[in-house]
Amino acid sequence: MQIDFLASVGTRRGVPSREGWNVRDKVIISHRGAKYEIGRAKHFYGIWATGTAPSQAQPLEWWTDTPEGWSGAWQRFTAIEAPGTIAPVSQRGAVFPGAGSRAALVPRVGNARLAAAILALGVICGIAGLFPGYLGGASLAQQAAELVPHVIYLAAWTASAALILLGGDRLRVGALLGMGTSIVTFGLFFADAGSVIAGGAHLLGAGLVLALVGWLACAAGSTMAFGLRPAGAPRRPSASETGAVVVLILAALGAAVAFAPSWDSYVLRTAAGVTQSLTAGNAFANPAPVIVGDVAVMVALVAVVLAAALWRPARQGAALLAGAIVPMAAQAISALIQVAQGASPAQFGISPAQAAQAGLTISSGLTPAFWIYCAFVVALIASCAWLLIGSGRKPAAPDAVVTGSVLSPAPQGQDVPSGVSPGRPDAPEAASA
Repeated sequence: MQIDFLASVGTRRGVPSREGWNVRDKVIISHRGAKYEIGRAKHFYGIWATGTAPSQAQPLEWWTDTPEGWSGAWQRFTAIEAPGTIAPVSQRGAVFPGAGSRAALVPRVGNARLAAAILALGVICGIAGLFPGYLGGASLAQQAAELVPHVIYLAAWTASAALILLGGDRLRVGALLGMGTSIVTFGLFFADAGSVIAGGAHLLGAGLVLALVGWLACAAGSTMAFGLRPAGAPRRPSASETGAVVVLILAALGAAVAFAPSWDSYVLRTAAGVTQSLTAGNAFANPAPVIVGDVAVMVALVAVVLAAALWRPARQGAALLAGAIVPMAAQAISALIQVAQGASPAQFGISPAQAAQAGLTISSGLTPAFWIYCAFVVALIASCAWLLIGSGRKPAAPDAVVTGSVLSPAPQGQDVPSGVSPGRPDAPEAASA
């Protein structure tokens, strides 16, 4: 509906000032709830108390007349209004392309709980998969170098589920964290399954089956949560951001390239003084299905980091980036644990008796490629921190200018109420003077 409203000619940071309302504009109220209503005047978006004629009162909060301003106003409105009470006002005088389709209504808070429950189920399956045979009869729990990475993945998914349960902006952060981890670990789990494809079904253990089911549930839960509160998307960086985005992408490419070469280095010495140096772990020295999995890890890493670098708000991009970093950092930790455990003659097809007879000793280490990989992973971690600090210094959406009265802080963890289109509807058309 359209209501005559006295708007201010003065501005402060692009929004009306509180002094003087002497230009008559028309206000379009787009949505109304039990306590508040949201609409647009000629120069700003605002929130008013329901039942208070906008022609007689200033907005309780207002935002600049920009897409970011509308996003910030809508998020604030859905945070302070009672769930289930928001409904579109008459469409006359306003256009809402995204609001009005029943199929696009935001699910209730219970769906966020369902997404978290699916994630929790995946974590439970992953924990159960640590103890039965994984590949070739050995369980993950018996191999510290394999156990620790899986525990790190499960910890990331657990954190994702907890953030989703908290709701609000934390729901988005949790969903992106879980999605980033799920996308990159897809290749790692596929490589494990590729060993079974190449070597035969006798290698398949119940632990691997449970781990794959757990990954599928975690990926589904985080994706479902992302669909509940879509916000932000990759956007073209500004001129001042281009350099940082390029550095982040180069770090991802470097980590992906350094992931492929051999990381493990061994030196074999006999009692006669004969030495031999060997390397192991080259991604392209494996059977074809395993190579496909390793390549998928590298491609997924670059793709997720690229999306995170361009994502706005930057804080959400940092969550997506953190999800991608988790499995890559876990791989580095796994390599360090394996070196600390030392090498066994059985790794080279030599029995302990033969090794003792020949006076064979084996020392293990890490190749330069591993340390280069670590340097790039550290660069990704630093970039993630930069995104968080940058988003805290310069929010993606303008802060509301509060008029000094009535709105209490938005409740933490409150989801978008039922009956509202996903994230926010399109902004109403500009009101005519």
